[in-house]
Amino acid sequence: MDKREMGLVEHLGELRKRIIITLLSFIVFLFASFIFVEDIHRFLVKDLDNKLALLGPGDILWVYMMIAGVVSLALTIPIAAYQVWRFVKPALKKEEQRVTLAFIPGLFFLFLFGISFGYFLLFPIVLSFMESLAGDQFLTFFTVEKYFRFMINLTLPFGFLFEMPAVVMFLTHLGIINPFKLMKARKVSYFILIVVSVLITPPDFISDILVIIPLLILYEFSITLSKIVYRKRISSESTVASV
Repeated sequence: MDKREMGLVEHLGELRKRIIITLLSFIVFLFASFIFVEDIHRFLVKDLDNKLALLGPGDILWVYMMIAGVVSLALTIPIAAYQVWRFVKPALKKEEQRVTLAFIPGLFFLFLFGISFGYFLLFPIVLSFMESLAGDQFLTFFTVEKYFRFMINLTLPFGFLFEMPAVVMFLTHLGIINPFKLMKARKVSYFILIVVSVLITPPDFISDILVIIPLLILYEFSITLSKIVYRKRISSESTVASV
């Protein structure tokens, strides 16, 4: 086995190690989340006027699994990001290692902010709008499975989408992307974000607009952050070159 093959085997072994640590962390957090899952469930349904309906004995278990899964996912994000950092660390300079490590807390808080945006702002508006469509013509009641599936589908994607600024800053710092590429890809990116918005929201115009506008603002904000990081990176490289 030559050096190239040995290096590939070592990299695959290291990648496997990082994936296993991430998966084990998710499983541990998943079991730990079940300790508080009933309290979280009560918080999520506290504003409902009527109790949710159960259509089968497995519905509540499914809901508890989904709630615990989302909590576990949020707690696993910083660990997963740290494992990615550990994997790419040997290829980074000392300054790059220090700066990129600082992005990890940001990923966690941006995910929480995205979830909060979806749950506290978007979800009540969309739910109220959907209920208003029924009016007095229909008897409205929610099953626990349908209600939480609707909630998760509407809020969870925002946790990942709000990671965009941190990911863009990270990739810009590594030189993988730059603000010029982002601006050049603006039309394509807008189209992709609009398609994503339509896919994750209920089929009505109001919901689509409520999702599309924040995502487009988020993309423009990411470009601005990329410009700042790019200027600092170029300035740093120029300083090092002059020395």
